[in-house]
Amino acid sequence: MLTEIDERRIDMIDLRVGMFVCRLDRPWEGTPFPLQGIEVRSEDDIRALRELCQFVYIDAHREVVDHRARVLTRASLSASRFKASITHTDRANVVEEVPRAHKALENASAMVDRIYNDIASGRELSVEYVEQAVRPLVASVLRNADAFLYVEGLRKHDSYSYSHSISCSALAAAFGRHMGFAEETIISLAAGGLLMDVGKTQLPEGLLQYKGSLSANAVEVVRSHVTHGLAILARSSVTDPDVVDILRTHHERHDGSGYPAGLTDTAIPIAGRMLGIIDTYDAMSSLRPYRPAISRHQALQHMYAARGTLFQPELVEQFQVCLGVYPTGSLVELNSGEVAVVMAQNQVRRLRPKVLVLSTPAKQPLTDFRILDLMDQRDPANMVEIARSLAPGEYAIDITEHFLQQ
Repeated sequence: MLTEIDERRIDMIDLRVGMFVCRLDRPWEGTPFPLQGIEVRSEDDIRALRELCQFVYIDAHREVVDHRARVLTRASLSASRFKASITHTDRANVVEEVPRAHKALENASAMVDRIYNDIASGRELSVEYVEQAVRPLVASVLRNADAFLYVEGLRKHDSYSYSHSISCSALAAAFGRHMGFAEETIISLAAGGLLMDVGKTQLPEGLLQYKGSLSANAVEVVRSHVTHGLAILARSSVTDPDVVDILRTHHERHDGSGYPAGLTDTAIPIAGRMLGIIDTYDAMSSLRPYRPAISRHQALQHMYAARGTLFQPELVEQFQVCLGVYPTGSLVELNSGEVAVVMAQNQVRRLRPKVLVLSTPAKQPLTDFRILDLMDQRDPANMVEIARSLAPGEYAIDITEHFLQQ
């Protein structure tokens, strides 16, 4: 019986593990590949195809059936998945990747909306929706981590819960990329970031939006989101142990002061340790009902101060290296008086990222933004540098206007 093929052409930069290549840009004869097609199982397969082809054709149906079903529904995994094995390099520059990152972000937002609506309505968590949210996000981050974090930093954050889940998913993907993990491991981390607070859908909205100090009883109710989240996973087809570990342990702390089990040190799975750092960092740099946001630069300083007590020191240090001194998407003030948003990191000089200038020195919003690479300046006597980091909303500069122009 013939099976319908959904054949799609893709450039080699977009080829990833789990795709099924059904046609090449050249005859199969003279290549080392089988005529019946190639299931891309590893980065080695991708490298071999890139040596011969500029583009290929994939069967989108085969990808969904074969690969997606075995990522978030694994029954077991090896701890070796969390050993650095890959040196990830950018396959696109930030300007090239921004349109794709924007599309991946819009897609993730739509999928998260569906996921939360389903759960709030009593329906089962859809593994397909989680995969559809996470895969394009991870693919974009693997091509260029700065682009997605830059675009995500520009968008308007209407709902903390939705925004936090997408931010944590993207940060988990970027952190996993930085640590040299394989794509499947990064997908698990990103899915865990997306879902780790899903149990809050079972809590009273008024409690989550409360602006004052919570009573001891109310704190316990909020903390019950971990149990609710695990129950939601248990009723779904998402059985990936990494995702379960993230939901179970992302509030545990290095010194045992976390919850729900008071685990310490390496008793906390590495996925939980990583997402605990990400969760705290993003919460501090986001506007909450009970407190204002601080700058991302300041949030990193707080994380560094908590190394060895709340968080594993080595992981905090790696997280800082991953994000840079002024993380991508940060709002900053230049010594010229202009306000800018960090667009991309310069790996050689971390204090001199590429920025997008948003205002005049008098803090008047620009209508025509310009890109400034702080490492590529011709006049040493008039060097523009970052003077300080800014919290979201300082000087009433609305960076979401630029998001709408992407």
